[in-house]
Amino acid sequence: MKITEIKTFIMKGGNRNWVFCKVETDEGVHGWGEGTLERHELAVEAGIKTLASRLIGRDPTQIEKNWQIMYRHGFWRGGVVMGSAMAAIDIALWDLTGKTYNLPIYKMLGGAVRDRVRAYTHASDLRGGKDAVDQGFTAFKTGGWVIGQREFYEADVVDDLHEKIKGMRADLGDEIEIMIDNHGRSRPSLANRQIAAVEEFNITFFEEPVPPDNLDAMEQIRNYGHKTDIATGERLFFRYGFREILHRRLTDVIQPDIAHTGGISEIKRIAQMAEIEYIKFAPHNPNGPIATAASMHVCATVPNFQILETARDMPWHDRVQATPLEIKDGYFELPTAPGLGTDLDESVIAERPFDPTEVTEFGSWNAEDNSPADV
Repeated sequence: MKITEIKTFIMKGGNRNWVFCKVETDEGVHGWGEGTLERHELAVEAGIKTLASRLIGRDPTQIEKNWQIMYRHGFWRGGVVMGSAMAAIDIALWDLTGKTYNLPIYKMLGGAVRDRVRAYTHASDLRGGKDAVDQGFTAFKTGGWVIGQREFYEADVVDDLHEKIKGMRADLGDEIEIMIDNHGRSRPSLANRQIAAVEEFNITFFEEPVPPDNLDAMEQIRNYGHKTDIATGERLFFRYGFREILHRRLTDVIQPDIAHTGGISEIKRIAQMAEIEYIKFAPHNPNGPIATAASMHVCATVPNFQILETARDMPWHDRVQATPLEIKDGYFELPTAPGLGTDLDESVIAERPFDPTEVTEFGSWNAEDNSPADV
């Protein structure tokens, strides 16, 4: 069997555009992958086409060799764009290989260590939290900053967050798990005050308290002595980008994104690196259906797995899948079909063409003096 073509598709999915690829072979078996990277879709598409030129004519079931060729034979390594392009192709190769040997991907990864995969979704406010619970979820994530009129007011952030989480906890009860995503918007001292302000509400984890560029800033968070678990990792790439933060144990939960960090092959290795440091694995995944399916397969096999993110506010997740993955009471059911266990309907993709303005409204937030702020 040989790879004959690697096609790319960009679909308007909801809050973002999804970047898919389809690996085709001379024996008619195909695999789907995803490398969604909001605001950089065309760059990822170009990256997939660049990598495709190295793989045409190769055996698609040689997944590890193909991964190494993509990573090593371009000379320039790393980065989120090429990490996302590699991820799309790698996921597609796993899907295709599973179909070839009639096995779900989690079976090829050594088999599941759990019967189902717990998931959480998003809630910007109390109504969103209630909606998540109504959908059967027992956990959700909300933002660390209350953003109004596209401006940041640092002076208010600690009190606003305290009141927001206080209201959510009071109305939803003690059994629902709440996570907070700070999107790396705070300085270490401010982030420490935010975390301290909500500790009484038993937060599951506080995500990206500071920007991802400086691990010494993360050390300031770690040394504060919070009772709340710290999570980060969506903006670190490949195992080499995770080495230092894991080795120094600067986080309690690591959150690589399968669509950015080299796909199934690489995220599994990162999870194993975290396991030996006794750090939990909770993949970042506000992505489309293929990245979600791929993440779910990996999570089924990882002993130190905690919980998987899924964006259920995007109705096109299910509509674009020929056979949607099943989620019950906040858990993904493990599929029995080969490969990813799902397929995409190209006619639905064609109905939702790429929209370059889809995430523009989320792309430019400013501080109160109108200086650019971290989004």
